Amino acid sequence: MRDLRDKIARLIGEWNTFEKVWLLSFTLINIYLFFAWQDSWIGLTASLTGMLCVVLTAKARISSFYFGLANILAYSYVAYQSRYYGDVMLNMLYFLPMAFVGIYFWKKNMRNGSEIAVKSLSWKDRLVWFGGSIIALLVYGLVLKVINGTLPFIDSATTVFSIVATIMLNKRLTEQWLFWIMVNVLSIVMWAYIFVTSGGDVSILVMWSAFLVNAVYGYYNWKKLEGKHSGK
Repeated sequence: MRDLRDKIARLIGEWNTFEKVWLLSFTLINIYLFFAWQDSWIGLTASLTGMLCVVLTAKARISSFYFGLANILAYSYVAYQSRYYGDVMLNMLYFLPMAFVGIYFWKKNMRNGSEIAVKSLSWKDRLVWFGGSIIALLVYGLVLKVINGTLPFIDSATTVFSIVATIMLNKRLTEQWLFWIMVNVLSIVMWAYIFVTSGGDVSILVMWSAFLVNAVYGYYNWKKLEGKHSGK
């Protein structure tokens, strides 16, 4: 029992004040809204596991992937009900297998037992990644429009940017957070639309808002980790 208490104490000690306040605040907001709006349990599960996943990713912790797996399954179910087919395909056909790929590559690049070494792209590579993403989202947006998806081009943008961000995540690139910021802003628009038009899960809307806050923090924290790992 003492060993368990010591492990919990060490885990809590690794979190700074911002991280503790951030996670506690959004968790309490989620639980309150769950009861106030009579949301679904699956939506609440998706939101809570998603928040744990992203905050652990911002801390460059491999445990983020395990919470991410639970989030993928729960979120896909909610997205399917809302006819965001791009999100469903993204999660089940891409995020799910890529989570296992990420675990493999992160384990090969661990520092201090749990923290991951991170790095950045050159400006030339950043422009190539972004330009290719814009072309891909336009093409995929047309596909989603043909199958009558909800907000097809916004859905396409979140899908394409998420694919790019996930590749960067597995490659431990700090630029992933810039793509996640775009994904989060667009996802807030998507789920706000569903909430206003059909009363969808408010927990999912809160989750994406939390993700946006975390993405900004994640970029800041990974830039600090870059300096730490390069010995600056």
